[in-house]
Amino acid sequence: MSTQQPGRLPASVYRRRRIVVGLAVLAVIVVIVLLFIPRGGSGDDGKVGAGDSQSPAPTDTETTSADGSAPCDPAVITLTAVTDKTSYAAGETPMISMTIVNSGASACTFDVGTDAQLYEIVSGSDPIWNSRDCQSDPQPLAQVLEPGVELSTTPFAWDRTRSSADTCDSDRSEVTAGGATYRLSVSLGEAASESDTPFLLN
Repeated sequence: MSTQQPGRLPASVYRRRRIVVGLAVLAVIVVIVLLFIPRGGSGDDGKVGAGDSQSPAPTDTETTSADGSAPCDPAVITLTAVTDKTSYAAGETPMISMTIVNSGASACTFDVGTDAQLYEIVSGSDPIWNSRDCQSDPQPLAQVLEPGVELSTTPFAWDRTRSSADTCDSDRSEVTAGGATYRLSVSLGEAASESDTPFLLN
């Protein structure tokens, strides 16, 4: 006759349950251990991945040498004052501009904008006209200059008058003509033309 109490299962069932519970607890422990113990890497212990590189940031020289954006030394900038003619008839308006050449060995960046451009016209030692006197809304323009490649600014007209910051909004009389010689010089920031360009007004 069975001695098993009502509501109880055979002892073998309880043993199987204890084994299952023990295995489940062991599995949980193994999972916890795997989560908290670092897994083996690629052999670069202590180093971050390529996406989080701890390499130092490149210096200015390293950054700019590839794309030619290192600032130009003004000493390597060669400027030439340009007039569209060497002699102008009465009433003919001179068109003036400048050429810009990087005479250095590598590409570099220089401000060639209207904020940096300066045109000056003299007659003998007499200053006649200066592009800064009545300039409006000058704009910078950073330009990569390749070695030996000539750039030209957009020619514009000189109205054959003497300039002054005080006469920008008033009529100005024409300068002396009749074969008078005038000379144009240019500069661009700290760079300046080595010589001026002469022309005649008839």
